[in-house]
Amino acid sequence: MDSACLFVYGLAIIVALSLIFIFDQCRSSDLDAIPALGPSGALSSWVGAVRFIFDAPAMVQEGYQKHKGGMFRVPMIDKWVVVLTGPRLVEELRKVPDEVLSFDHAVRDLLQVKYSFGFDVQEYPYHIHVTRNHLSRNLQVLFPDIYDEITHTFSALIPSDQDGWTKVSVHRELTKAMCRISNRIFVGLPLCRSPEFEALQQQFALQVVLRATLMNFFPKFAHPVIGRLLTNMPSSIRRCMTLLEPIVQERLQNIEQSKDDWSTQPNDVISWLIDVSDHEHRNLRSICLRILVLNFASLHTSAQSFTHALLYLAANPQCCEPLRKEVSDVVNREGWTKTAMTKLPKMDSFLKESLRLSGMSLFPIMRKAMRTFAFSDGTVIPKGTHVVVASLPMHLDEEYFSDASQFHPFRFSQLREDNGEDQKYLLASTSPSYVPFGYGMHACPGRFFVSSVMKAMMAYLVLNYDIRLEKEGERPPDEWFMMNCSPNRKAEVMFRRRRPE
Repeated sequence: MDSACLFVYGLAIIVALSLIFIFDQCRSSDLDAIPALGPSGALSSWVGAVRFIFDAPAMVQEGYQKHKGGMFRVPMIDKWVVVLTGPRLVEELRKVPDEVLSFDHAVRDLLQVKYSFGFDVQEYPYHIHVTRNHLSRNLQVLFPDIYDEITHTFSALIPSDQDGWTKVSVHRELTKAMCRISNRIFVGLPLCRSPEFEALQQQFALQVVLRATLMNFFPKFAHPVIGRLLTNMPSSIRRCMTLLEPIVQERLQNIEQSKDDWSTQPNDVISWLIDVSDHEHRNLRSICLRILVLNFASLHTSAQSFTHALLYLAANPQCCEPLRKEVSDVVNREGWTKTAMTKLPKMDSFLKESLRLSGMSLFPIMRKAMRTFAFSDGTVIPKGTHVVVASLPMHLDEEYFSDASQFHPFRFSQLREDNGEDQKYLLASTSPSYVPFGYGMHACPGRFFVSSVMKAMMAYLVLNYDIRLEKEGERPPDEWFMMNCSPNRKAEVMFRRRRPE
């Protein structure tokens, strides 16, 4: 963190302690009918707000146990948040239209979109159309590129020591791997392997989260000033434009000369963005901004999800052999194809179980009330209130998952086998009781791409490496900050290259 951020962080705490409740806490009286977790007074609730920063999972679990099937509220630095518990309310929330409970406006507040990306990204989200349609449709034809990048990336990031085990700092190296593999489809070769491009994407994604978190320590009246001090968007876009300019300009010129004949264009996200953009947004800056946003949306969440899963595998090395056999059988029959990745039920289950226990966020589903709204039980949500769903307590609930607190790698493949190959048990599927990817129409649009990539990455690793922890069976604990869960950033995993059989 740079010195400016440290200064602002310290100033934020001082200013927040003296001003937040004067300007924001007046809203709490509108929520008095909803049970509060901990003290609910304008000053006493600060105890809960500070506790939430460092102990959010335990707090939300406590609220879930007390109010299961209903709702409660938790204090944050700048507001109260209403937490829904249980599938019934998740299903009810799904049916509420966006003009009443808005996903977009909740994200705007959480990520301070005005200062992170600019509202143009949410008002003209043609990158979401590309993710939901073009990316899903082209996975089969692009899978050889994905696999090629996986083999190249892991050969570079995991040193080959034929004499023994190699220790790898997995969070750092897997973030690099995910950046290169995703950008093989986003921007293509050779840029996806550029150290400068990789550093830009990693830094931008990390700084968006950091700066949004810092800004949310300030009252809203201070956001215009603090936002301009903290934002790194202009410099990031300039750097991205410098790197992408030759590619984008050549594509634009070719399209103009070929009178919109797309058959000769490379099959990647840049081409798709140009294809679906209107005249106003068919330019270098707009395309670069969407590439930054897509990397932000996919890079750290995907890298962290995969790191969680790899740590579970290293802590349970007995799982390697059944996974290895499954991959070997399918690949020998189908080759390295997208279709092959759909025929790995054990691998799919392993990754889904990892997400169940170590999802990215306590609150993967969030909305903001655009007007006063009443749930079916009569609970009134005032305009401006943020509403979220408690995911982890639901994922740990014995009512929905047997032996819920334990990691059972093949839980979901067994459920599929017992229930006629039911699609709801697949990694990319969502349900009211399983929400790491969200639920309903705002479920993560890139989850099918991410699922295929993660299965291919794990398949490659189990075929080519023995994997374990240095301290056998002791999976490094996850790290929590507020509602966000990260794999242990100091965790190291031992790899040993397997000899061809």
